Amino acid sequence: MAAPKKVCIVGAGPSGLVAAKSLLHDQPSGTFSVTIFEAQNRLGGLWPSAKHDHAGFVHPLMVTNQSKHTVQFSDLAWPDDAPEFPRAWHIGRYLERYHDRYCRDAELHLGERVVHTELLQPAEQNAEGAKWKVRTCSQDGQQLDHMFDYLLVASGFFGKPVTPSAVATCGSGDIPVIHSSQYRTLSALLEQTKGQGRKIVVVGGQMSGVEIAGTIATHLSSALHSPGSSTLRDLDKYAIHHPASSAPPFLPLDFCSYNLANRPDSLTNIQGHISTKAAKALHSAFETMLGTNQSEFSPSLAVTNTDTDKPPYLAVSDTYADFVRTGLISVSHGKVQSVTGNTVTVTTALGEVSKIDNVAAIVLATGFEAASSISFLPSSVQETLSVLPSDLNTTVALAFHGTHHPALPSLGFVGFYRSPYWGVMEMQARFVTALWAAGGPASSSLPPKMAAALAQDDSIERTLALRTDPRASQFPMGDYPWLMQEFARALEIDRLPPLGKMPRVPPADKSMDILTPARYPAKQLSEEQRTEVTKSIQQTESTAWSGVSSAKFVAKAVFRSLLGEWKLERDLVSRLPTHPSGHFSGTARFLLRERTRDGREVEHDAALERDDDIGLEYLYVEEGTFTASNGFSFRATRRYVWRYDEKKDKLSVWFVKTDDQKRADYLFHQVEFIIPDTEAEDATQIWRANAGHLCIDDFYDVDYRFNFKAVNLKDWSLGYRVKGPKKDYTIDGTYTR
Repeated sequence: MAAPKKVCIVGAGPSGLVAAKSLLHDQPSGTFSVTIFEAQNRLGGLWPSAKHDHAGFVHPLMVTNQSKHTVQFSDLAWPDDAPEFPRAWHIGRYLERYHDRYCRDAELHLGERVVHTELLQPAEQNAEGAKWKVRTCSQDGQQLDHMFDYLLVASGFFGKPVTPSAVATCGSGDIPVIHSSQYRTLSALLEQTKGQGRKIVVVGGQMSGVEIAGTIATHLSSALHSPGSSTLRDLDKYAIHHPASSAPPFLPLDFCSYNLANRPDSLTNIQGHISTKAAKALHSAFETMLGTNQSEFSPSLAVTNTDTDKPPYLAVSDTYADFVRTGLISVSHGKVQSVTGNTVTVTTALGEVSKIDNVAAIVLATGFEAASSISFLPSSVQETLSVLPSDLNTTVALAFHGTHHPALPSLGFVGFYRSPYWGVMEMQARFVTALWAAGGPASSSLPPKMAAALAQDDSIERTLALRTDPRASQFPMGDYPWLMQEFARALEIDRLPPLGKMPRVPPADKSMDILTPARYPAKQLSEEQRTEVTKSIQQTESTAWSGVSSAKFVAKAVFRSLLGEWKLERDLVSRLPTHPSGHFSGTARFLLRERTRDGREVEHDAALERDDDIGLEYLYVEEGTFTASNGFSFRATRRYVWRYDEKKDKLSVWFVKTDDQKRADYLFHQVEFIIPDTEAEDATQIWRANAGHLCIDDFYDVDYRFNFKAVNLKDWSLGYRVKGPKKDYTIDGTYTR
């Protein structure tokens, strides 16, 4: 039997681990031996595995913008109690489980960075025919050389943060400048400002810009409205500036984006070059999904007719748009041109200039350059790969969807592209494994389907063309479902059908067909892998049915949409002469903050012991004027605490303490949503809910009506019927923006 081919994998993040799994399990045992070098002292790459691991580029509490059904590999399901949208440290824990399950036979070197590689010429290769000399450096400075047959790059596309030239020299001046990957706490950021300035400027308008602006706004709101005194001063003076059918069911975004029922049977690529017609179609799809062109949040967020001619760029946040509506985040269009003292100058594409003064700090959400992640490759290899450090999207030109270069048959790549969805990473790993097992891209032993796919591949040419294409898409490598299709065809992997009947949803009104990695399992599965695949698909199908046929996710959708200020009009009608009737007119504000311990001490402490996330809540503040039917009027206010429990998927309302109205006291009621009759002729976009509360002898019968337009709460109403020995009245309030 031939000796195993020795493979060096650079990086122990998701790409490196799935590559190791494929090399060890997708071919007969002994085909490859695997060594992984990871510069950090832990595996996981970007993803920390502890809530307080702040050493990496990703905040451990960051929530994924794809659900767990997409952020997974085919043969390891998430635990049943995992949140639908995991936090970064949950991902790190998942990767630890994945390593323990599938990568134990790989030789793992933590704290050992690859600093140099050399592609050996035939005369330099040793008796075993090794093709790569790999030099590593430990954290104590010890360097060692290793010999390998293959080199697989899984070092990650996010090499080092990009700092625009306009602010590159500001860090040592009047204003602290940090990259979004370095932001951890509001107190740490404001401590650097030394009390100077009141505006936090976020630079960068794509995914990370929206995410970090929403995160800082949430932290600022929480610090402002939580009980107790804050060590941070003048918090109320800070603001964030960012230059840049029936009652609807609620499902994770990727359930809609990756529902193959909405696409033709044979997929075509809808990424890359985006024509004007395609741009308009995509903008229309997003507007339908959201139910708005965003103008209702702020004119600065509106997508106009002129905008729809351009390729759409997508960013995801639960809080960003509503914080813009409240004014905590203000948006200005353009790029940062310069920073002078504590003033930032912004210039639009039309040459219009605006200034942001009184700046306290600058947070750069300007992305990462990838070239540093492959700086260990020889210059001749980088030249062959057409490495372009200045291109943040298409740094290298690789064949067959980012897997290899035909001129370098012993070099492979996994996950080296922007936004590497986990299913594509897994497919890339399988493809490189199969390619090397067959002898390389020029081998006559290639399976016919793989040989045909390589013969028709134009990935390198397309990548190079997109570098100068003004209509290149946000994620130019390709459309996720299309990429999965192309890999599956080349590898002759059949997509598994749904395990059971799936719900029908608009717009296609067909049974859902949700693309997840588990739908594309390897051809040869162990019984253990088969169990994980089945469990994963069952979880996805269960979530789909729960979202369509029950009230799952509705409480979260309501909670998300309440943020900010509402106009409140309320009528009180009393049936007893001892209690006046009248009308209240005023505002209701939902002020976001971290969930507090008050009133739920046992549950709170148990969650901390389990290392669970505490979540968020609102301090509800109502202020206005009550005018009685006899003409007498007075100012009135009341407060509650609204809480959402993600594990239980429950929304609840709590009384506040009389001596400290920022603190919760005890439960008022839990909101119970009523599943609408979708067959009813008068079905609307309204979700109804009810609740009850017995206060000594008085019973409060509570009725809610939440009126949604697509995923956004348009308006809502709240009614009480109060009945007791000395009370008999109704209260009906309407909340509008």
